[in-house]
Amino acid sequence: MRPWTFPVPLSSDLPEPLFLQIAQAISRDIQRGRLKSGAALPGSRTLARDLGVHRNTVLAAYRELSAEGWILGEGRATRVTQDVPAASEPGLYSSSLPGYDLAPSPETWSPSSGNRAWPLVGTPDLRLFPAREFGQAFRRALRNQALLDYGDPRGNARLREELARLLSEMRGLASRPDQILVTAGSQMALTLIARTLVRPGDRVAIEDPGYPHARMAFQDAGARVVPVPIDAEGLRIDVLERIAETGPFRAVFVTPHHQYPTTVTMSAARRLRLLDLAARRRIAVVEDDYDFEFHYGEYPVMPLASRDPGGVVIYMGTLSKILAPGLRLGFVSAPQPVVDALASRRTGMDFQGNQIVEQAVADLLAEGVLQRHARKMRRVYAARRDALGKGLRDHLAGALSFELPSGGMSIWAQAAPEVDLEGWLDRARQRGLDHPAGQLLDFRGTPLQGLRLGFSRRNEEELDLAVRVLAETLA
Repeated sequence: MRPWTFPVPLSSDLPEPLFLQIAQAISRDIQRGRLKSGAALPGSRTLARDLGVHRNTVLAAYRELSAEGWILGEGRATRVTQDVPAASEPGLYSSSLPGYDLAPSPETWSPSSGNRAWPLVGTPDLRLFPAREFGQAFRRALRNQALLDYGDPRGNARLREELARLLSEMRGLASRPDQILVTAGSQMALTLIARTLVRPGDRVAIEDPGYPHARMAFQDAGARVVPVPIDAEGLRIDVLERIAETGPFRAVFVTPHHQYPTTVTMSAARRLRLLDLAARRRIAVVEDDYDFEFHYGEYPVMPLASRDPGGVVIYMGTLSKILAPGLRLGFVSAPQPVVDALASRRTGMDFQGNQIVEQAVADLLAEGVLQRHARKMRRVYAARRDALGKGLRDHLAGALSFELPSGGMSIWAQAAPEVDLEGWLDRARQRGLDHPAGQLLDFRGTPLQGLRLGFSRRNEEELDLAVRVLAETLA
């Protein structure tokens, strides 16, 4: 492999001789950081051949650079010096800042976001990922060259067939493959739905407190987002009905199974009222059922979409919570015209997903591997939920109050009024126990006196240690 290539053509029309053009180009690359300290340069013969010049021209350029202190010879190698001199014109070749203005964007991510030492999050335990089975399925899919070509923007046909079967057998949805769109995670599904549904200025109702990325998706699409409060039975449908009386709104976003962040389940009466209101007012109900598989009672609560005679529900799900978030596998089930519109919108973003991964996961579904893995994880996570709940009661009963959730991957705990929650989380973070969302905010940006404690990613011993760190940093 060549250590360095020369991307700028030389010109005999310039007043500078060729050796000086080469030297100046290399020194510019060093100044702007393209060539780092200690980086190896090609040999004089190799560079001369690449540039179509005599070797003596390259040797003269290297002598010039060496005299200026940019490079040095180490045996048979030529390298950039470890002590690179400062650029003669500061900032001249810097590309660290754009030379243009950017539109405002929400601060939902920073480069440090991925460096959490030990986060308590409601995500899968990747140590239990079925790597052997997935690897075998992936290798089988890779042998199918057709999957390396462009494909259907709705997603891999076999995966859509398997998802339709899964939704029918497990979630009560009468979905056909042409009513399913596979997406690169649930956030892409949200973005596609928002941009397909919303016209600038449309009102969209969302839960408050609620999932911040949903609000971001609808606001980015031009919606005026209207908050609707949550109580022990889920979304306040009476408030939503009053909002509907003040004028039309386009959609309502809900997480009825395990509401984010409070984990409450929407009551049956409110589910019926919501579907009735949506059908009468022609409102789209965007249902995010992000962790359906993880219910710890005898039976799960069926999705709104399973009782939707009016065709108002756009149902979102994900396989990331079962397998791994890095696979980026979400899906949408909706009436076929909606799916077709979403697919058309998708072609302007990334055209299609990863057909190899989608085919591999379709194999896991067809062979029952994914279903068995989900059942196993349900037992594991139930035990971890119980362990975290016991630890919180034993060590933090005076500081946190909570109800053990009937499902999901996190516990929603309310801190006592006198607890400085933000300071507490900061002290725990200094001990390596990071809570990535920090202190959650409501729609108006007011800090909530509550936090989501994920239990699925950590085993019982790790959860016990986490609770002890929380207890020790409470003061």
